[in-house]
Amino acid sequence: MAEYEISNGTGTGQAFAQIMSGGDIQPGDSPSYELCKLIYRYHPLGAKMARAPIKMAQSQERKITINGGPEDRLRKAFEDEWLNLENDKNILNVGSLSRVYGVATVIVGAVNIPTDKPIDPFKWPKLELYFNVLDPLNTSGSLVLNQDPNAPDFLKYKDVTAAGQVYHRSRACVLMNEEPVFLDYTGSAFGYVGCSVYQRALYPLKTFIESMRTDDLVTRKAGVLIAKLKQITGVITNLMQRAAGRKRDLLKEATTNNVINIGPEDSVETLDLKNADTAMTVARKNVLENVAVAADMPAKLLNSETFAEGFGEGTEDAKNVARYIDNIRKWLNPAYAYFDEITMHRAWSPEFYACVQADFPEYQAIPYEQAFYKWKNSFSATWPSLLIEPESEQVKVEDVKLKAIVAVMEVMTPLVDPTNKAEVMRWASDNLSEMKLMFSTPLMLEFDELLAFLQKQQQASEDAASQLAQQDTQQAETPTSRPKPFAVTA
Repeated sequence: MAEYEISNGTGTGQAFAQIMSGGDIQPGDSPSYELCKLIYRYHPLGAKMARAPIKMAQSQERKITINGGPEDRLRKAFEDEWLNLENDKNILNVGSLSRVYGVATVIVGAVNIPTDKPIDPFKWPKLELYFNVLDPLNTSGSLVLNQDPNAPDFLKYKDVTAAGQVYHRSRACVLMNEEPVFLDYTGSAFGYVGCSVYQRALYPLKTFIESMRTDDLVTRKAGVLIAKLKQITGVITNLMQRAAGRKRDLLKEATTNNVINIGPEDSVETLDLKNADTAMTVARKNVLENVAVAADMPAKLLNSETFAEGFGEGTEDAKNVARYIDNIRKWLNPAYAYFDEITMHRAWSPEFYACVQADFPEYQAIPYEQAFYKWKNSFSATWPSLLIEPESEQVKVEDVKLKAIVAVMEVMTPLVDPTNKAEVMRWASDNLSEMKLMFSTPLMLEFDELLAFLQKQQQASEDAASQLAQQDTQQAETPTSRPKPFAVTA
């Protein structure tokens, strides 16, 4: 199995064209680091294979929920800090480079803090943080991974080293494209790690360049005009040759709204490229499908075909793409979890908590760390489905949810005490506020006043029942007067 290297310097573009369109690459050949970089930068499918799935996965925002706290304020602070740190861009970059080379790393640094030391997360709000995305050349030598099958760190990375500088494991997040294989060295990543998305698709990627050459050739030939002029018999003089040449020049210069004169026995035609058109279309489609199969991704993401029906119609093509993007999102979960924790510490800082305590008196007696961990443990970020249903179908779904909410309240509220009854109403209010299609305005209830009202109502009910019981007791104890019997006399 050959591994192709391309030297840097003058003529890199010519070297890339020579290797990718030449006959040297064979099925099963492995791309080098430099070749992966050139494919990513210059090949028409390179960036699409690496970035398009991640960009599609990020095309929808995650749904953030934080139960047990001022959710709207916590969510807004988190989302603002997420945008401030440019986390989406960092995740896109590390994911793309991981697919290009087989592995990539994102590290968090802090000014004036050694990189080989862990950082107390509660100090992150006061530090000047920066994020760097490193490719395998930056981390070469540190991500070789242990090949001892009996070791605890078998095929697992430890500390990351970049240009001789060690980064503590808590300061780095390593993302691999596919799992490493025992004793299978990845040349593009300089280690026993995952493989490039171009690994199996190298040969069809070269063939795609040939299809582009065919397109160029056919495009240039499609404009050729064939002038069928009557052949002049007998002696051909210079004057006749000049006259025939003049006819060709007139045909060449003719454009729209021009008039040219040809003989009754002359004709003008174009090249017949019908057979070439069929061959080109089939060959290009097969090449794209081969690339998609080799890269384990849906072909529709590469050939840019529109879906026969939208994502909301739930066609098989749409479902296949949606399942593929769901897997991409799962693959990106470690990176999102890495950035989530940093963002939470910076967004929910002690200064932010002081404002929360001022607006919510119930937090004044709760220490900052206790409240933070309560929010962190209840933090949830879920991806919406790519298969977005039409609004009419979404309304039907919300109608079913509404009936379920009403049924739960009818069953639960008569059975529980006022405190839990208020919690049931809070739950119903939160769920009703999520139904944006049916209710444009959220339901806002004062739960403290509601709880006091329910307790007062129950106390009044208990007092009325007690008075009724006392009345029944008194009536039972009071002797009833009976009429005396009539005396019967003879």
